[in-house]
Amino acid sequence: MTRTGAARGGAWPTRAAGRRPPTEVRDRRVGATMTCVGYAGTSRTVLMPPRQVRRAPGPRARTGRFGRVRRVAAALLTAVVCQSAPARATALPASAEQASGVVTWAASADRMGETTGAEGYRLIVHTSVGGDDLRVRLSNAFGDRPLTVDSVYAGVRSEGAALRPGSNRPLTFGGARTVVVPEGAAAWSDPLPAPLRAGTDLVVSLHTPAAAGPATGHLLAMQTSYTGGGDHAAEESGTNWTRTTGSWWYLDAVSVQPSRSTGSVVALGDSLTDGWHSTADLNRRWPDYLARRLHTARTAVQGVADEGIAGNQVLADGTGQSALHRLDRDVLSLPGVRTVFLFEGVNDLKAHTGVSAQDLIWGYRKIAERVHAAGKCVVAATIAPFEGRPEWDPAAEAVRREVNRFLRTSGEFDAVTDFDRTLSSPHDSARLLPLLDGGDHLHPDDKGMRALADAVDFRSLDCTR
Repeated sequence: MTRTGAARGGAWPTRAAGRRPPTEVRDRRVGATMTCVGYAGTSRTVLMPPRQVRRAPGPRARTGRFGRVRRVAAALLTAVVCQSAPARATALPASAEQASGVVTWAASADRMGETTGAEGYRLIVHTSVGGDDLRVRLSNAFGDRPLTVDSVYAGVRSEGAALRPGSNRPLTFGGARTVVVPEGAAAWSDPLPAPLRAGTDLVVSLHTPAAAGPATGHLLAMQTSYTGGGDHAAEESGTNWTRTTGSWWYLDAVSVQPSRSTGSVVALGDSLTDGWHSTADLNRRWPDYLARRLHTARTAVQGVADEGIAGNQVLADGTGQSALHRLDRDVLSLPGVRTVFLFEGVNDLKAHTGVSAQDLIWGYRKIAERVHAAGKCVVAATIAPFEGRPEWDPAAEAVRREVNRFLRTSGEFDAVTDFDRTLSSPHDSARLLPLLDGGDHLHPDDKGMRALADAVDFRSLDCTR
């Protein structure tokens, strides 16, 4: 078990100071056809302007700071209408009622590797906006067979894997305790009529009774959660949750019904948004700092969803499906979204696949078009500096500067936040300011994460179209 941290504010929260996520080996083959709240996959791996379609790099091993090995593969996702599931275990249809409320927490879905048998998961997530009628979304987006979950509970953390007494409640899906989520699909739970405050460490416990093939989850949680054998989801004690995990499994969104009219912002990005180099277990990603600012200021937008994936790119699939491929599932499907905050592009430059400024600009425009078509606003952030990294070279820097000029001056977005100027050194604008550098010349530390959140103008988020 990990040692626990001190209690913090919120409805029922404390946090645990746990160890970082373990080494993970994953094969990223994708292509399941989704049947409920889902998407259909194809074999294309990269989106480029029609005039200059390029082939993405072939599969190769990539090693990150956690020592995980990743294989580059992909699928182009397009939304499809879902079908209702059997009565015994119901995967909910993508209805208007299902999409009500406001997202209070979310994490990008990705392929996590093969499951080996029955397993319990006690997942710790941190809410951004409070409300009633809690719902959770379970995802089998990357599965190759139906996922059965026979026990799901939600409660409030006391410390470690333990819950506050009396807070753990069962969740149902179409009135049933067991839900079968078809391959490539997702399922929302029924509303749980209990109040939940902003800034709460919510605990979602679930049990899968059998191996379900490739798991869907989020690798780089920057948050310690727990696993264990057997079904202990109903227990409030942490005694039987004897193993830790640095990932979130199957859970990819939580929504609430706020007491006043409000909306949410979704941060679509890469490892800078995912929180790499921020302090684990303390919610110090820049979207976390932003959520606290919004809550304190009581702005019209209160919910914040972090849809960052470490290594993610705008155009090409690889470490996670590209921003273009996952936009519908990870962003536009979430309830109550008013604004999409796009902060991505540095990995397209670091990959050295010949991506030009015009390629990236085309990708940004496509994202903006789709967000606007969905009736939502889009705020773009400039690409941060990264000189000092092995992948940096003058050609990549020239593309970065040209793209940033476009973002600042094009007028094609509802607003622009200049994260480049926030993070860059006044003495060398191609480099991260040393005071904010997490140590690798790309990722900001906690101070840098706070600086990014502080640079966001609240007015740009309270946007309607």
